[in-house]
Amino acid sequence: MEKIPLIEIDPYLEPYHKIIERRIDKINNTLKKITKNTSLIEFASSYKYFGLHREKDRWIFREWAPNAKEIYLIGDMTYWLTKDEFKLKKDEKTGVWKLSVPLNKISHGDLYKLIVKWDEGEGERIPSHATYVVQDENTKIFSAVVWDPPDKFQWQNDGKQRFPEPLLIYEAHVGMAQEEERIGTYREFADNILPRIKKLGYNTVQLMAILEHPYYGSFGYQVSSFFVPSSRFGTPDDFKYLVDKAHGMGLYVLIDIVHSHAVQNEVEGLSRFDGTYDLYFHKDPRGFHPLWGSRCFDYSKIEVIRFLLSNLRYYLEEFHVDGFRFDGITSMLYLHHGIGKDFLTYDDYFNDQVDEDALTYLALANKLVHEINPSAITIAEDVSGMPGLCYPLDGGGIGFDHRFAMGIADYWIKLIKDLKDEDWPMGHLWYELTNHRKEEKTISYCECHDQALVGDQTIIFRLIGADMYYSMRKEDENLKVDRGIALHKMIRFITIATACAGYLNFMGNEFGHPEWIDFPREGNNWSYKYARRQWSLCENPLLRYEYLLKFDIDMIDFIKEANILKPDVPPIHLHDHNEYKIIAFERGDYVFVFNFHPQNSYVHYRICARPGKYILVFCSDDKKYGGFGRLMPEEEHLTLAEKRGNNYFHYLSLYIPNRCGFALKKID
Repeated sequence: MEKIPLIEIDPYLEPYHKIIERRIDKINNTLKKITKNTSLIEFASSYKYFGLHREKDRWIFREWAPNAKEIYLIGDMTYWLTKDEFKLKKDEKTGVWKLSVPLNKISHGDLYKLIVKWDEGEGERIPSHATYVVQDENTKIFSAVVWDPPDKFQWQNDGKQRFPEPLLIYEAHVGMAQEEERIGTYREFADNILPRIKKLGYNTVQLMAILEHPYYGSFGYQVSSFFVPSSRFGTPDDFKYLVDKAHGMGLYVLIDIVHSHAVQNEVEGLSRFDGTYDLYFHKDPRGFHPLWGSRCFDYSKIEVIRFLLSNLRYYLEEFHVDGFRFDGITSMLYLHHGIGKDFLTYDDYFNDQVDEDALTYLALANKLVHEINPSAITIAEDVSGMPGLCYPLDGGGIGFDHRFAMGIADYWIKLIKDLKDEDWPMGHLWYELTNHRKEEKTISYCECHDQALVGDQTIIFRLIGADMYYSMRKEDENLKVDRGIALHKMIRFITIATACAGYLNFMGNEFGHPEWIDFPREGNNWSYKYARRQWSLCENPLLRYEYLLKFDIDMIDFIKEANILKPDVPPIHLHDHNEYKIIAFERGDYVFVFNFHPQNSYVHYRICARPGKYILVFCSDDKKYGGFGRLMPEEEHLTLAEKRGNNYFHYLSLYIPNRCGFALKKID
């Protein structure tokens, strides 16, 4: 059998050699099939063909709907009536419908949609490749919009960003990024929030909820119109403005791409588009997600692959985004969607429950993205740990650049929620922070948007609770607040210090944003109170949020200067003590020490280290971060030696305050 690099680096995969080989063959055969007379990039060009386009002296509209019997374009241009002049003609061989009308019949800004008729009925539909969709404030009905402004958007930056290493990601939601109780806009985010992100030191912005979605509270994870930046936040040109301004600041822009499922709405979405339920999706019951109430794509269909690949190309080329965080990959990869499933052995990844069509699509998606832009980034959100997901295609993998270390955030919540501080297991904590496949680059985080949703709590709120409402002033004395602030800093510091190749923070969590996220809904009387960010809290010099903000800024600066978040500079375990709640490790020229004990500080505590001189360069207990200043900034330490047999044991003798984390740099 031919050697597969993925198996060579992980011999435990050898029993599954034939399955991995079959998957490789399926990817290669599908690639050959779809690029028989073209390239992969050209194959992924449906957005240039379908939908409404100005071609010379006419408007041309095309739609794929094989089961339809009649299709009309209706809208402002037809006074919302079905007119023969706007009736599409069908190519029976391909199932593609086409309309051609003079330019003067359709104008920029016109609202429109389709009337699709089939044997059993008919319905209004938003075109599958619409590029702008708006919702009427009164009727709540969605309509496509002709987007052909006379003044084309002029890019100020070429969009050719340098791949940032490490990835320091600021996850954000445009709509809730303002302090007022309303929906924010792309331009407000660009003008007000991007400078804040730049000042914080992050180098990558990951934007949620960009693709159009009917329900605001879905956080953008139930998409209706895939080629539409959501109109809730502005026009397509407004989104371009945001991306362009980010690039001008040297920031990478990633967007969440949801190709794992789609909204089941029929008028706004793709479900039952031409009267059939399986045009883009699987047939019943496989075509319906049992938990999410959404539709599941059929990745075996060539036109579905073309549609989704074209969607990626569209955002890369039309909006100059720098890559994608692929949402819900576990749901894509397995017929059971990962529901109630623990992945305990390699057998869980190599059985008849794996959707190899989805696996093939993901491999093609990664190949396409990197062919279009070699510096683009793809990140997999997968909780299952599928081997090879973040390994190169030519080595037998699926080709993602990074994977989210999702277990870390879950573990922090478990510790805080289920165990007393004095019961935190240091050895297990170290394992969770550093556990990843050696061939993969992972992104660590303490909490993303998931932990902040209503029904859950952010880390700071779990730690402090209601005391945040009346004891966050700097002059207040409150032991619960002291504990919360200390652990909030330590949790972030040890998470980023042990990260493999990157770190993520959800907006506002850097300063301990209180409470939860709850979008307007009937249950909260359609309030925006919790769908915003209270930036004024961290800007108020009287409140302790300022300490946490300062800590996060300096922590990010320290990590960038230390330049240690690299797979080839892994954290090396030096010491952990469960009773004393100590963890110590080395990374590059730095020694990191953490004392999670709630009461006990230690004097002359020995930590093994390479012989030499060390200096204290960063400490969570500094007074400027709301700590108690028990360690001296830039204090120097010399290693000591103790003879043990024929060898010498070199160590640092340290004072380690309780609930404190710090870093020492070897300078000699």
